Order: sequence, then C-alpha cells, then structure tokens
Amino acid sequence: DTLKFCGECGTRLVPLASPEALPTQTLETSSIELCRGAVFAGRYEVLDELGSGGMGKVYRVYDRKLQEDVALKVIRPEIAADRKTIERFKNELKVARKIAHPHVCRMYDLGEDSGLNFIAMEYVAGEDLKRFIRRSGHLTSGKAVAIARQVCSGLDEAHRFGVIHRDLKSSNIMIDREGNARIMDFGIARTFESREITGIGIIIGTAEYMSPEQARGQKVDQRTDLYALGIILYEMVTGRVPFEDEITLNILRKHEIEQPRPPKHFNPEIPDSLNRLILRCLEKPVQRRYQNAGDLLQDLEAVQTTSVKVSKARARTERGTMVRGPRPWALRILVPGAVLIGLAAIVYLLSRPSSRTEGTRPETLA
Repeated sequence: DTLKFCGECGTRLVPLASPEALPTQTLETSSIELCRGAVFAGRYEVLDELGSGGMGKVYRVYDRKLQEDVALKVIRPEIAADRKTIERFKNELKVARKIAHPHVCRMYDLGEDSGLNFIAMEYVAGEDLKRFIRRSGHLTSGKAVAIARQVCSGLDEAHRFGVIHRDLKSSNIMIDREGNARIMDFGIARTFESREITGIGIIIGTAEYMSPEQARGQKVDQRTDLYALGIILYEMVTGRVPFEDEITLNILRKHEIEQPRPPKHFNPEIPDSLNRLILRCLEKPVQRRYQNAGDLLQDLEAVQTTSVKVSKARARTERGTMVRGPRPWALRILVPGAVLIGLAAIVYLLSRPSSRTEGTRPETLA
C-alpha cells in the first residue's frame, strides 16, 4: 500500500478506486534480419537462414570462438520483451547443459546483442522428421521403431535429470546425414521441481501432439512426453497424426475424449505388437500409459527384435518353397553319361545282324 511504483518494471501503481487510466507504451523493437556475411555479437558470422517459426528465426553461423558451425536462434523482440519468456530460455540453457546424450541437441549459450536475444546451439546437418515423413509418405515399421528408440533413449536421459520437453513433435526431431535422430528445442522445458514459470492453466505446446492433461492446462510430467512420442510413432507408420482439424480447440477436445483409430487401420503391415505399443502410449488416463521412458524403450527393443526374427523366418520360408534344380557337380556327371549311353544305344542298333529275308520290306530306324 505504501509503494507507488512496481518493484520489477517501474510501472506506476494506480489505486483501484482511481479513474486514471494506465498509460500505453510503445515497444521499440529491432528487426530480425541478419544478412549473409554479417558478424553478430562479435563472434557469429552468418552463413544462411535455416528457417523461421513463432519464436523467431534460426541461422547457420560460423562461431569464430568455437571455430565450428552452430545454429543461432534469434528470439523475436516482442516475445523476448516478456520477462517470463527470458526466464524460460534461461531455464532451457541451464537444464539442457546437464543432458549429455548423442540423441539430444547440445546447447551452448544464451545472450543479447543489439537488443536481440539469441540462443546458440549445436548445428545438426540433415532434415527434420516431419519433412522426412512427408517425403516418404510413411516409414517402414523397422525404421520407425529405430528412430523411436533413439528419441526414447534421449528422453530417458532428460527425465533422469527431472526435465520434460513439453513440446515434442516430429518437426522438433532432426535426422542427421547418418540417419540418427536428435531431439531439438527444449525451449519450453522445465524441471519437475522448479516453480511454475508459465503457471497451471496456461497451455503451451503444439495441438496435434498434446496430451489430454496438457490440453486441459493441467500439471504435466514425463508421461506427457511419452504421449507425444506415441503420436510421433503413429505419424511415422501411417503418414498422419491421429487427430486433425482446422480448428485448434477441436483438436484439443479430440485429445481429451476421442479414441484414436488404431494405426493398423491405415497401415495393415504394422505388427500387432507395435500397434498395441502405440495405443498404450495414447491412453487418456496417465496411469494406463507407460510410466517411464525406460519401460517404453524395453518394449520398443522387443518389437524390433521380434520384427527381425519374423523377417528372417519369412525369408527362409520363401527360399524353402523354391524348386531347386540339380547341383552343378551333378550336371557335370549326368550330362556326359547320358550322351555316352545314347551313342552306345545307336551303335548297338545299327550293328545288330539283320533278321529280314530277301524280298521283305526293309526296316526303318526312327
């Protein structure tokens, strides 16, 4: 009651009974246009633009200090002006540095230059899984399970540190040139024990990959990431996500109340074990899903092992049903023998003494 100005932002505090209106301030922002060849923050030489999204633009730059290519995410000024957003990104860097895993993108630095906030991270050459699926139509069960195992392994490591992603989706997974998966963009991740930066009741994430509890704005845990991984698996083997609609709220509602069609409905070649695994990931009650990434990883390994055995058995069966011809060594023996026997028979017939009498019709040899 004794303060006249806000202790955080300096805004003048107006009593509720006062008719005075709060002033409107104009936010001066810098443009996020970094041209090729420019040097940003005194160390990053811009090579090319990788893409843009709701949070800002991503560039491939050469880090003169590390002497290697890195990815630079430049946050939109209107977003960075929010103190809570910057806190989220600070949290991103703090927790991501704890995670040292081959299937999780490494984070380097969070900084500010010329009024622009940025995050420097590992550059992964390749394409995101979303584009990979669109280009392929859908993936084979073996390839999908192999990618899911890598992603699940990275999540298991992150969850071990008490970190959840909360925005896991196919466009946040990069497939490098060797075919390995990398989890990207822990931008809205937070630890289990940290205070709620965003607050319960605020929805953060991508509608097509949200768990029911996330769609309701409730508290989330590691099982939310496993739900999203189930949707990614569904998308890999069918080429589509289970719930689609032009209106975002309708998609969120479907996550809450609508049962997904089994992926085997769209792709009959999916093994029954993989079909059951995906549907378990997509259970509405969190108690009926996989409780941790380790359990899901074990089942993924079992599905992959079973698929390999079935493929080998099928190959053996197909080979066993082929009509086999004679072996080469048999041909080398039988063919000359048959020729000799035939010649001997002809000589025998021609050399037999004739039994016909004079005046009878001569015999003919066919």
